[in-house]
Amino acid sequence: MIEISLPHGATKIINLLTKRGFDAYVVGGCVRDSLYNIPPKDWDICTNAKPEEMLRCFNGFKVIETGLKHGTITIVLDDGAYEVTTFRTDGVYTDNRHPDEVWFTNNLQSDLERRDFTINAMAYNPTVGLVDPFGGQEDLKNRRIACVGNADDRFNEDALRIMRALRFSSCYGFDIEKSTEESIHKNVGLLNNIAVERITQELIKLLGGMDVLPVLLNYSDVITTIIPELSPCVGFDQNNKYHQYTVYDHIAHAVDHYVFRGNNTVVKMALLLHDIGKPFCYSEDERGGHTYGHNIISHKIARQVVERLRFDKRTQNEITELVLYHDDRIEPTQKSIRRLLNRIGEQQAHRLLQVRICDCLAHKAGTQNEFIRKCTESIDILSCIIDEAQCFNLKHLAINGTDLINAGIPEGRQIGRILNKLLDLVIEGTIQNQREPLLELALNERTAV
Repeated sequence: MIEISLPHGATKIINLLTKRGFDAYVVGGCVRDSLYNIPPKDWDICTNAKPEEMLRCFNGFKVIETGLKHGTITIVLDDGAYEVTTFRTDGVYTDNRHPDEVWFTNNLQSDLERRDFTINAMAYNPTVGLVDPFGGQEDLKNRRIACVGNADDRFNEDALRIMRALRFSSCYGFDIEKSTEESIHKNVGLLNNIAVERITQELIKLLGGMDVLPVLLNYSDVITTIIPELSPCVGFDQNNKYHQYTVYDHIAHAVDHYVFRGNNTVVKMALLLHDIGKPFCYSEDERGGHTYGHNIISHKIARQVVERLRFDKRTQNEITELVLYHDDRIEPTQKSIRRLLNRIGEQQAHRLLQVRICDCLAHKAGTQNEFIRKCTESIDILSCIIDEAQCFNLKHLAINGTDLINAGIPEGRQIGRILNKLLDLVIEGTIQNQREPLLELALNERTAV
């Protein structure tokens, strides 16, 4: 019999419910991940105990009535919080997201058959063992995502399952079973009924998966339903010696190259949107296709996208800033990198260089080596500047406004102009960031500055 090692809290809850004459199992993702040798993040429990019976069983425990009318409570124990839900069946999903009604049941299989995918429709109890009525273990072994029952029904019940299928495929590297795949393409429009915040959460996770490339390429209809502004990029030939892919395929490859470098949301979204404006500024001459100024148009479109996807204001600004500057030529010199740091700061400078590298790696083979070399050297120089605490902003300048006022320079706009001039000279390497030389220069040239 298959054995799954349960945490202390889950065992305690199952044992207590069993002693009271109820059935109880860990269920869903925790079973899937345990069988796949991945440490589960959460342990959910299902039981035939009704909500009021659960409350009586756990009288004296810290209980949060999470969703009592849907049969869910959360029990807080020393080793974490556990959601416990009554076996249930769902009514009609008129909003493609939530059931209009739920009915409690004593039948575990009835509860499992309402779930999305076979790999998530397994339950486990140390006494009974694994309960797997829909072949989830076999699908897990074969790295396959398949809906429980009829795929059209599952996606019409909850269209967010389309994004979950793609996320599992990207993050686990699983194939999507044929009928499930066909149903995704057929029902993709249902995503328009889903709260954008939920879609954005799934999209961010999807973009960080090790198998994101085939998902982006094979399900461009899903991605362009979420981000219609990407539709013109699909199949758009760049006709350029530096590119071997269409605009959309280039974007997909750029996102894929970042998977092996990091998992930052700002960088992932910037890569997804960095060339979104190319089809709108395309031109041709005897040398081929060109997209002059596409960073500016992409920046404008990206702003619309991230606002609609409900990213917070700071994240919106950071994503669109990377899109705006992604095509800048960054020279691997101390002066150039200090100017970059002055313009966008340390964190964004690191992110921008990652975007540049991933963008270059998605160019035509053999054309990107020099660009990548410059980016790699720039990263080393940036690290050196930070390690040496070199000056690249007013905060690090060896003098400040108070110093100038104490030296006899009148208060006013002239103070700011002088400090910025001195900072420019330090960034250029014309003068050292030292108090006395800077103060002397400020006094000698204050009228000119």
